[in-house]
Parts: sequence; C-alpha cells; structure tokens
Amino acid sequence: MRGLSWMLLVLGLAGQALANVPLVVIDPGHGGTQEGASGPEGLIEKNLALTIARKVKAQLEHDLKATVVLTRDRDALVHLSERVTVANKKHPDLFISIHANSMPTEKQRRLNQGIETYFLSAAASGEEAKKVAARENAESGGQPKGPSGDTLSFILADLQRSETHVDSSRLAYSVHEALITATGAQDRGVQQAPFYVLMGLDAPAVLIEVGFVSHPDEGRQLADVEYQGKLARAISAGVKQFLAQLEARDGKKAD
Repeated sequence: MRGLSWMLLVLGLAGQALANVPLVVIDPGHGGTQEGASGPEGLIEKNLALTIARKVKAQLEHDLKATVVLTRDRDALVHLSERVTVANKKHPDLFISIHANSMPTEKQRRLNQGIETYFLSAAASGEEAKKVAARENAESGGQPKGPSGDTLSFILADLQRSETHVDSSRLAYSVHEALITATGAQDRGVQQAPFYVLMGLDAPAVLIEVGFVSHPDEGRQLADVEYQGKLARAISAGVKQFLAQLEARDGKKAD
C-alpha cells in the first residue's frame, strides 16, 4: 500500500506540473504568395516572421518548458481564418502573431522605425494603426462575418469576453516593454486595431510589428541573427512576466 500511495503521489505531482506547462501559439505572418513587406536589401516579411517565430518557439521551450505550436512551420500560404482555427483547436494560453512593418515612400522609409505591439479593438487607436491593420488584413480575401453579417459585430462579440480582452492588453504591454528594454528600439507604443488574425481567438492575443524592414538601419538590424535572438529572448521574457501576472491574479481569486 505504501508503494501504491507513493506512486499515486508521484503521478499527481507530475500531472500538476504538466497542467502548469503553458501552451503558446506563435503565428508567423504571411507566407507563400503573400510575402508581406519588403526591404531595400531584399529582406521579406514572410521569411523574417518565420525565422523569428522559430527562435521564439525555441526560447519559450527553453525558458518556460512551454508547448509551442506554429501556425505555419514553412513557407506556406495559410489563410488568416485558418490560423485562428488552428489556434483555437489547441486551446492555447496565449497567441502571438509576428510581423514586420514597411513604408511606401523614400522619405517615409528613412524616417519610420521602431517596434509596436497591438491587441484587438473595433477601432484603430490612430491613423497609422489603421493603415497597419489594413495592410496586414489585405490578404484576408474577404471580411469575417459576425452574427448580423458585418465585421464590426464580429469584433464587438469578440470583445464581450472582457477578461480575455483585458488579458490581451496585459500581454501586449508585458511583451512590448520587454522588447523595448532589450533592443533599445524606438518605442512606437502599444496600440489597438481590428486585425483579422486576432478575431475569434479564445485566448489573450497580440500582434507584434518587430520593426521596419524598409528603414535602412533597422532593416539591416532585423536581418542580423544576433538581433533576431535578442527579439526572441525579449518576447519570451514578456510572456513569462505576463504568465506570472496571471498566476498572481488567479491565486488571489482562489483565496
């Protein structure tokens, strides 16, 4: 009996440890024929996003022993709605979509740089945020439909899950602060916008624009392997901070 009791105790502890392992879905933006933004020296957003996503996966597995799923693990076209479906089937603790920014004119390319982090909102927090969302949503091939058949209804229904929305905000600020601290990049802030890939998710979700591939200096920096590693470590640190906040909050609720 003593042996059986010991075995049950060990199994119980193992199950508890397993339950505490976070499951994270990382979404490398674009892919396949949807190349996304491009830089003057040939850096393409879809490739950069996948490279950083793989590094974030490895970092989360190392730092948090997390289970990490990529919505695409190769250069393949995955529709935005499919990315949400993949994520929700896994019931993740959080979702992070990785992208890179760009500007169309030569003057804007020289001036605009920095990191910005987004969470879902029915309205963009500014004109620039609206443009970023429009560009990233362009590959959707059609708007998702809500109960009354319009995108706004779909987003508002999403935001009714107030705790998930608040947690998305917390995740955005945790990750963004870690990124700015680690990289010293220009701080373009945490913003809100109606990104299709963040709609309908059953978990805290953010979209990170890791920098401007179009900027002459930042574009070269983003192509640098060491800098990519710095980004991945910062994202992992931000996730760790966010999960610690959730644990502290849920612990207080239990009390």
